[in-house]
Amino acid sequence: MAAEVKAVVTRKGQEDTGTGQSGGCIRVTGVGPGVTAATSKIWFGKVSNEPGYRSLPHHHGEAETGGYVLKGVGRIYFGENYSEFFDMSEGDFVFVPPNWPHVEVNMSTTEELVWLTTRTPDNIVVNLPDVDDSTLAGFRRV
Repeated sequence: MAAEVKAVVTRKGQEDTGTGQSGGCIRVTGVGPGVTAATSKIWFGKVSNEPGYRSLPHHHGEAETGGYVLKGVGRIYFGENYSEFFDMSEGDFVFVPPNWPHVEVNMSTTEELVWLTTRTPDNIVVNLPDVDDSTLAGFRRV
């Protein structure tokens, strides 16, 4: 008889902070391997950027990613030399396809940016060579 799988609650302060990171983009695992033992097909966490900070260029390997802007104003740069972008604010959802190089930016120099993010099967983060801030149209650091 197979072992019974049970629901698990990850309490505030018990999240896994040892997840894949990319520069000023901080990821914390709430549900996923290493936090909830029975989890094997999903990662769900909180991603934040302090005011005026950004991620390194990166992609998420074969994982499909869904994001929701919980707080703040974000921008995702993509395309050749990261010259294309779209902006998002509180309440917006985003889908990031597998192997899609991008840079996640907090466009505010005073307010934190917080995303809720889920991906399959795990928090895959593949960092790419960094680019100078000047290549990211409209981005300013604190």
